[in-house]
Amino acid sequence: MTIIMESSSVFQKMSNDNMEPVTCTIKPPVYLQIGDSKADAAHSGVCVVDVNLPFGKTVNIKEINFKNYYTAYVTVRLLRRGPGQEAPAKWSTALRDLPLMENPHTERGSQDYYSIHRSQMHVEPDNVVSVRLILRQPSSAWLTFSLEEIKIFPHVEPDPEKEVSDWLSDLILVDHHPDLEGLPDPHTVSSSIQQMWALTEVMQTNQTTASIGRFDVDGCYDINLLSLT
Repeated sequence: MTIIMESSSVFQKMSNDNMEPVTCTIKPPVYLQIGDSKADAAHSGVCVVDVNLPFGKTVNIKEINFKNYYTAYVTVRLLRRGPGQEAPAKWSTALRDLPLMENPHTERGSQDYYSIHRSQMHVEPDNVVSVRLILRQPSSAWLTFSLEEIKIFPHVEPDPEKEVSDWLSDLILVDHHPDLEGLPDPHTVSSSIQQMWALTEVMQTNQTTASIGRFDVDGCYDINLLSLT
């Protein structure tokens, strides 16, 4: 699964929805090395970036946005708390080896903006305490690689749409507002609308296909009701 944003304008469009990113602490990247001593150590092509969310709080994640810097693949792991407050937090893999570059040996996609939405993750990114980004770059053409401008946006459930009864309740609550002087009594309006609903239901239930004439009685017309033109 590849999610490649070709320009920064696409990134801004996806994240600029009046939603502020979560305040978080992004630790410096840690490059895993092969070898015991620093002199003999060599880069393994793996880097880890930890993102700590606000202490003592959990976050439901909507999107993770970032700018690539020569990273070929990214894996997203989430430290999530269970439903109980005392339940220990556990790590789970939300996304594994998402390709960010078409070819690790070429520059295409190496500095593009990316957005990972919650719908793309294999686990629900809710009650998250910390995010760990595991970066891979198998090519030796790039000495360093990382992610920049990492932003995490929270997921907020939309407010349920109000039913008509809720609007009527609002009318009743403000029936003594001075700006509503001279308007019909909300209690009367509510009662009338409920009666109209009941009448409509009765009419729909008792619909008939018989036609109703305007002036005919048993198929005949009263001569006094006819006019000649």
